[in-house]
Amino acid sequence: MKKLFWLSVGVTALWLGACGPSNKEDHATREAMMLDSIRRAGPQRMQVSEVKEKVTFQGKTYESSVVRRPDESLPVVTNEQGESFMDNRITLRLTQGGKVVLEKAFTKETFASLVNAKFMKYAILEGLVLDEATPQGIVYAASVGYPQTDLYVPLRITVSASGKVSLAKEELMEDWHDTEQ
Repeated sequence: MKKLFWLSVGVTALWLGACGPSNKEDHATREAMMLDSIRRAGPQRMQVSEVKEKVTFQGKTYESSVVRRPDESLPVVTNEQGESFMDNRITLRLTQGGKVVLEKAFTKETFASLVNAKFMKYAILEGLVLDEATPQGIVYAASVGYPQTDLYVPLRITVSASGKVSLAKEELMEDWHDTEQ
């Protein structure tokens, strides 16, 4: 029993010593090694996703398919911490009665006229989702944003019955609230 007690005391002492405070150089070295391993691993990628939905517009049922894929042919985005991210290409396919109304691939550059160039430099195309059907067309919400943050620019894509696409920067709620006062 005494041997077990002293063995546990010894193991605890070793464990506390290993977990104890270390000098700043050791900490800095470990942090640099972690950053290097992130950089060596290559750009981070979002998951491939595919969402299929049906939407009724002008009394007709449309099938919507949105596929997001990281695209190695697009420029890699690097943030201020040196982390790199692969940008995405999102393909929207809209059909009605078996006929293709629209099949278009979107990248963040599709929205370059709507988003500040400085913001675009550090942003990726994060997502595109079906929003609603309006009298003007089938509306999708898209976002161009800084990877792994909540900073993004909301965008609106409207597809007409003939497949014509119009793009707009979505009004932020804060902006809307300010104009109401």
